[in-house]
Amino acid sequence: MKSNVGKLLSTAAIAATISTGAAAATLDDVKAKGFIQCGVSQGVPGFSNADSNGEWSGIDVDACRATAAAIFGDAQKVKFTPTVC
Repeated sequence: MKSNVGKLLSTAAIAATISTGAAAATLDDVKAKGFIQCGVSQGVPGFSNADSNGEWSGIDVDACRATAAAIFGDAQKVKFTPTVC
C-alpha cells in the first residue's frame, strides 16, 4: 500500500512540474503576442454581446478584460473572436 501511495505522489509531483512549465511557456507566448485572444459567443446578452458599434460586453468579456489587465496592466489589450454555435 505504501508503495502505491509513493508512486502516486511521485507521479503527481512530476505532472505538476510539467504542467507548471507548460503554463509558464503559454504565459510567455501571450506576453510576446501583446494581447489576450478570447473566443466569445455571439448575441448572448449577459455573457457576450456586441453592440451596434462592435463594442463587446458581458461577463465573459469582463473576464477576458480582467485577465488582460492582470497580465498587461491594460484591460484593452484583448481581441475578441466570435465563435459559431
